[in-house]
Amino acid sequence: MNWGATPTEVRRPMAGDALLPEPDGESTMVISIDAPPEDIWPWLRQLGQGRGGFYSYEWAENLVGLDIHNADEIIDEYQDISIGDTVRLGPDNHLEVAAISAERALVLKTPNQPPWWVWSFVLDPVSETETRLVVRSRIRLPDNPVARVASQLVLDPVSFVMTRGMLRGIKERVESAGREKELLDV
Repeated sequence: MNWGATPTEVRRPMAGDALLPEPDGESTMVISIDAPPEDIWPWLRQLGQGRGGFYSYEWAENLVGLDIHNADEIIDEYQDISIGDTVRLGPDNHLEVAAISAERALVLKTPNQPPWWVWSFVLDPVSETETRLVVRSRIRLPDNPVARVASQLVLDPVSFVMTRGMLRGIKERVESAGREKELLDV
């Protein structure tokens, strides 16, 4: 559940951790993107069903009725996002924007108090042309032992595949847009 992450990235505190200080489960997945944070940030701002999608396996998301359509470009009308805004996961489920730091971090959480899921996206610049996109998911599970086992057997593998797909999808879109921009600038 810590695909692509260094031991330091897994252990370090991140934006959103304080919202769910003692999770039952946590994953930290990371990918390096050949672009500065400002080129990645617009893709994160338009996350959500009915917006830019999640850049993962659209067919799988739609197989379970989520009605996701992944954008392959930055859509200006989806760039405005603020604390308290809703980010839909599907027609009947959503998260709320809990924290936002332009070109640095976007933290989403379930609307429950306290939240049972916190999903954080952090942009860590490595150099002027490389950024690490860190996605941390923290979850509180019900006390039901069956739900806990089901989470490990079903939710963990699905989350791993979909988050890895999202990270790869964002990387592909950002780097492709950067190559297109370079060609236009020549």
